[in-house]
Amino acid sequence: MSYKLIKPYTNKQMIAFKAEYNRKRNLTIKETATALYALEPWEKLVNDEVLDNKDEYKEEQAKKELEQTAMLCLTAADVERAIYKAKGLDFEDILNLVKDNSIIDVKALKIEFKANNFYRGNEYVNIIGEILGYSSDDLDYLFKNKELPNLEQEVNDDGMVL
Repeated sequence: MSYKLIKPYTNKQMIAFKAEYNRKRNLTIKETATALYALEPWEKLVNDEVLDNKDEYKEEQAKKELEQTAMLCLTAADVERAIYKAKGLDFEDILNLVKDNSIIDVKALKIEFKANNFYRGNEYVNIIGEILGYSSDDLDYLFKNKELPNLEQEVNDDGMVL
């Protein structure tokens, strides 16, 4: 819910308005030729009219969350430990599973496994996760909690989930 202080107002009124709505309630202050406004994050000011912008705001927040999640990072040891704990597999086992898989560049994957850090946004994280039967949400969970859920699924000789 937005708040509005109509001009003319005194300097004291302006300071009190900003203190109340920006400092105490963390609302965004916008000034126009006719008034001072305190806006919620999802509100938008257009021609001295406050518009509800919840849908666009939710989309922006979801995009920011995806970007932040993509930048989450684990060490190679964290990733390998989580896979071992959940599936009993290490990186060498995974390379053996996918060695004949035409979708994966095994040499490039081998190089990735040597990396010091794994980022959630790395394409190989998704590929290997999918091969092991993990959803995107499961992989997000891994990068936030350093562990994978145990899915009780088996993988065939081609490296695909049964």
